[in-house]
Amino acid sequence: MADAKVIPFDDDRSRQSAQRTGRRRAVPGRRKAEPGPQPLAAPAVPTAPVSALPGAQEGAERAAEPSAEAPREQGGWDRRIAGGLSFLRRRITGEYDVDEFGYDKELTDQVLMSVLRPFYDKYFRVEVKGVENIPAEGGALVVANHSGTLPLDGLMMQVAVHDHHPAGRHLRLLAADLVFMLPVVNELARKAGHTLACSEDAEALLERGEVVGVMPEGFKGIGKPFGERYKLQRFGRGGFVSTALKTGTPIVPCSIVGAEEIYPMIGNAKTLARLLGFPYFPITPTFPWLGPAGLVPLPTKWTIQFGEPIATDGYPPEAAEDPMLMFNLTDQVREQIQHTLYKLLVQRRSVFF
Repeated sequence: MADAKVIPFDDDRSRQSAQRTGRRRAVPGRRKAEPGPQPLAAPAVPTAPVSALPGAQEGAERAAEPSAEAPREQGGWDRRIAGGLSFLRRRITGEYDVDEFGYDKELTDQVLMSVLRPFYDKYFRVEVKGVENIPAEGGALVVANHSGTLPLDGLMMQVAVHDHHPAGRHLRLLAADLVFMLPVVNELARKAGHTLACSEDAEALLERGEVVGVMPEGFKGIGKPFGERYKLQRFGRGGFVSTALKTGTPIVPCSIVGAEEIYPMIGNAKTLARLLGFPYFPITPTFPWLGPAGLVPLPTKWTIQFGEPIATDGYPPEAAEDPMLMFNLTDQVREQIQHTLYKLLVQRRSVFF
């Protein structure tokens, strides 16, 4: 008996060849052979689905990524548009909250910070150091140097705390009377959380656990000549120290480098300042000679450094009335800010880079 030929189940060509060789022409007169017993059918070989093959699922996910990214991006834009429309509706209908000082948190977060952020990030390229020294919760009094002819340093310090503090804290600045006497500026300052630089308002904010910013040099610092840049002026009578002692909040010294050079003040038209009711009328290399174009600040490189906090909660309640203690603490804060300014100036490579 001839050896049987084994035909693999998965070889279609062999199967077709066997079918071709198995066909014979019928011979006349020969009776067809009776069909014999049929061989058992081969068991079906289970085949795994394509999605179960190694790497198939990963390939499918990669293939689906472009189509999945578009809906995700579209959904992001939809949420932004919906949020913007909802914000406008609340503005029109008056369904938004402000505190007793006029602070509008929603407007500050969504509009005012967005307007200031390009100046902070792109124009002045502010570098922030030590912002984590501001406590994550509870009241704190940030005390900084003041300079620049126009008070842009306070606004940049506000953006620094808002955008970089790990706990997302907000800085409430104490501003001079002149700020709240100017049209438009008055309303915007209130909305941004600024309040009058008086002990009553400062104490109320600190007792509520807010971060309050103060620049004790005042107009003496912001309006000083360019030749006296980075030399701290007198810190008043130490009222900020008394406020910190009464509320038991820490004092965080802050040093700002870069603001002194945005408007180099080479002169002061005092007569014109008195006529206008201003504390000074600056004369710079570009203003008033270039008109409104002279108001554009120079694009200097800024550094804002927050120092180690100075605790005040260890003093007795009557310490706020001790003039010698207030003088010592005021001098300590001033010296720490001045020392940090000198250190940052030594480390600075250039005014503009």
